[in-house]
Amino acid sequence: MKDVARHAGVSLSTVSYVLNDSGPVAESRRARVLDALRVLNYEPNEAARHLKKRSSPNIGLVVPELSNQFFALLVEGVEQVVSNNDGLVVLCAPEATSDGKSTNGRLLRSQRLSGIVYLSGSRMLSSALVELTRQGPVVLVDEYVPGFDDLPAIVSDNRRGGRQIAQYVTGAGHRDVAIIAGPESLWTTQQRIAGYREALASAGIDPDAVPVHWGDYRQQSGFDLAKLVLSVPVDERPTAILCANDLMAVGVLEYCRSVGISVPGDLSVVGFDDIPFVSLLTPRLTTVRQLARDMGRLAASLLFELMADKGPVQSPTPLPVEIMVRESVAPPSR
Repeated sequence: MKDVARHAGVSLSTVSYVLNDSGPVAESRRARVLDALRVLNYEPNEAARHLKKRSSPNIGLVVPELSNQFFALLVEGVEQVVSNNDGLVVLCAPEATSDGKSTNGRLLRSQRLSGIVYLSGSRMLSSALVELTRQGPVVLVDEYVPGFDDLPAIVSDNRRGGRQIAQYVTGAGHRDVAIIAGPESLWTTQQRIAGYREALASAGIDPDAVPVHWGDYRQQSGFDLAKLVLSVPVDERPTAILCANDLMAVGVLEYCRSVGISVPGDLSVVGFDDIPFVSLLTPRLTTVRQLARDMGRLAASLLFELMADKGPVQSPTPLPVEIMVRESVAPPSR
């Protein structure tokens, strides 16, 4: 604001009156201030303005999509905290429209955001995240983003979850295992694979000999990759598939039903996330439970701490995960 005031030849209070429309300003001075704002490309700190005026904060929430129940539960957690703070959530789901970049652009152009909760895993570019950090404080949730190590994040202990679910599968006697992973570039994918590999090595299985098939965390990719993995002679098939999320595991189960492969009689299948409906499947899916709502609540709470500007804020330790043993794993039949 000092630069704007200096450029326009007015006082700081005059600039404040123009920005907040909170006091009388002569038209000639208003014009000089507006011209200075344009020339200097000034962007007011919305978080500070909201808190100073004690108005309702608008929180931007970027998620890849809402068709995945995990993301929907996370959104519920964010909404709860924002609502308790008399705020509003501005939701941006880039992949919900045919032009995600346009949707994201509308969010970036909003000058009313006090802060942003950002969930990666979408096709949004890192340059978009750079723009978001200029709008106000940003908290990452579920995923770390390369190049943004300074941003606080709320994540689960994905590596431990991958290790525990793979230990459960190898403990049931499986040695011919395949992995259906998420997008290779994502932190969650790499963490879960690292956990799988640790468990496989502990069981005396060479992790490098276990095939990894890259999916996209969607049900259709699980179906397509199951077809690829299982369309071989029976004695060449894996006896278990580790799926890096529940939706891909559902796609594997769907393919198995379509070709008469019994789960878990012929093939054991596990997932990751524990989205609500997987406990209702036949067979009920064995998976790793993440605390999606808690992640959303913690991310929003951390964002409000940043907005209060009371000093440095550190990311908490990764949230615990839990193995949910159900019906989709049995000892190998061969």
